[in-house]
Amino acid sequence: MTDDTTDQLTTDLRGLDLAAFHRWYDGERPGDLDPDLRGRFLAGGKSNLTYEVTDGTTTRVVRRPPLGHVQATAHDMGREHTVMSALAGTAVPVPQTYAMCRDTDVLGAEFYVMELVRGTPYRTADQLAQIGPEATGRLAGAMVDVLAALHQVDPAAVGLEELGRPQGFLERQVRRWARQLEGSSSRELPDADTLVTRLRENVPAGDAEAVRAGIVHGDYRLDNLLADPDRVGQEVLAVVDWEMATLGDPLTDVALLLVYDRLSSITGGAAVADASRAPGYPGPDAILERYAAGGGLALDTLDFHLGLAYFKLAAILEGIHFRHQQGQTVGAGFDGVGEAVPTLLAAGLDATRSLA
Repeated sequence: MTDDTTDQLTTDLRGLDLAAFHRWYDGERPGDLDPDLRGRFLAGGKSNLTYEVTDGTTTRVVRRPPLGHVQATAHDMGREHTVMSALAGTAVPVPQTYAMCRDTDVLGAEFYVMELVRGTPYRTADQLAQIGPEATGRLAGAMVDVLAALHQVDPAAVGLEELGRPQGFLERQVRRWARQLEGSSSRELPDADTLVTRLRENVPAGDAEAVRAGIVHGDYRLDNLLADPDRVGQEVLAVVDWEMATLGDPLTDVALLLVYDRLSSITGGAAVADASRAPGYPGPDAILERYAAGGGLALDTLDFHLGLAYFKLAAILEGIHFRHQQGQTVGAGFDGVGEAVPTLLAAGLDATRSLA
């Protein structure tokens, strides 16, 4: 993970009892970490909590779900651990994993331990401006190449054939995110009902037969990559945040990436990344061309996938908004999250006009 942090090293961390963690971890990896531990929250991410833990010599990263209100189908630590462990050795760079804890008595939730990757999650145009247009273009191109490489991985070849059910994936995605939004919403969102109905009535043909099936990251974007733009040809050091990974239609990843890149323009910058505004960052057509050239899936109309992407992101941000209202988020930058949700739903309706 990145070296950037929101807090200095400390022995007092919300959600991470260092003494309890070490007692468990030393049973899994004896001697890997000494008991005198310090840690800190790592910067980035408005969902799962990520900590750097060190004994002064060795450093590890701990990932656990957020505090308080948690949707049953979200924040799946076991899934993240399983996927990253399986993808080790493929063309998709991932952090090394060390241990998985399913005993919720240790920290109050499941968690896992992985390596500290010394890379940066580029999130803003200002960050990218510091590396310049040429490096920005290379990094964005590498991001797309890695996504195409992921979609070429045979799930069975890496032991992930049971990760999900690709048959009926898109129909289930509509149901899942409708349920997620309903479970987290504390206000009226009339466009949500309209968009859900439109998506339900226009699931692409072939979904039931899983004509396109592969590993789906589920939240693929530039700041879910740890990168080093100085490593020409190897700019992406690791792909992280695999909590939503499954088997399904990989074009959902492509559409979601395009939607993330539009967020700063359609929401006015509220609570979202704006990396796509940086000089040198490719536009949507260039991204799709790069994806196809990199061996990604054949691209047909993405109207449905774009509508689903807008709806999914609206549901995710509404959940974060709900937890922030309840005082259950850690860190800064949550105040404007809720403002983006109605705009995302309206954009989803606009993207699916051809389906109306």
